[in-house]
Amino acid sequence: MIALNYSQLRDNMKTYLDKVTEDFETLFITRKENKNVVVLSEKTYNNMLENMYLMGEKANYDWLMESKNQYESGKLERHELIDE
Repeated sequence: MIALNYSQLRDNMKTYLDKVTEDFETLFITRKENKNVVVLSEKTYNNMLENMYLMGEKANYDWLMESKNQYESGKLERHELIDE
């Protein structure tokens, strides 16, 4: 995460926005009166929304955790792909 103030962002906006989009950095912009701003890439933002959706539904969460437990305990099956 990169933290800077508004003036620093203004002076080097392209550089910082490139870091956000290319390096998946989170940009934390500090402002007066605690009116701070966080900048994320669109890809990071969409991923965050998808994770919140998947983890927010108990049935989805339970299914994902069961799958994770099966993977970690080695309960895997390998299948050949069928080419039609």
